[in-house]
Amino acid sequence: MKVLGLDPSLTGYGWAVHDTEAVGKDRCPDRGRWKTTAKDLFVERYTTMRENVRGLVRDLGHRRVGVEFPIFGELYSEGMYGLFLYTCEALWQEGRDVVFFSPGQTKAHARLFLERPTKHFMWKMDKPDMIEAAKKDTGGKGRWSSDEADAYWAARSGARFWQFHDQELTVGDLTPVEKKQFARIHTLKRGPRAGKVLATGILYREDERFFRWSEE
Repeated sequence: MKVLGLDPSLTGYGWAVHDTEAVGKDRCPDRGRWKTTAKDLFVERYTTMRENVRGLVRDLGHRRVGVEFPIFGELYSEGMYGLFLYTCEALWQEGRDVVFFSPGQTKAHARLFLERPTKHFMWKMDKPDMIEAAKKDTGGKGRWSSDEADAYWAARSGARFWQFHDQELTVGDLTPVEKKQFARIHTLKRGPRAGKVLATGILYREDERFFRWSEE
């Protein structure tokens, strides 16, 4: 399975492909980034990125996508959410299946892969770490931008989710991070709702955290 990963940004929009059946450098057969500047008309910056996404998914032909969504409350969060919506519009129009991850979730996969300490105060996953993880998973060759590395981990995480969704992987095949993100079911132990069972994993949140637009 080949899955496209996207890391939306107006200044450095990263994209990368993860191939679940390949090894070494072939695990990422394609990657790149797009740029706009503040000198460009603000509307054009968004529409350019939207059309870049549409053109890319047409050229590649991959049905499944993983996207890193913006952190709300951060610098320029409204503008980033606008770009996120344009990205979703492009994928919806092109009929692609998409799953969304927060930046912290993609970092968690890379953190486990690199065997970094799990406590944030002990090791904060920064851009060099994401690049190191991407290079290590793809044979350690070539130069990577942080945008491409983030997109690659969105693709890799997305590929694992779609394999789990398609029942190519079982819960027993998942890493601890994947179990928590994809398949978490827990019972409330306190408060007025004690005893209530909640299914909060991504797999149980269709049309909220993942969409199968290829079937529309």
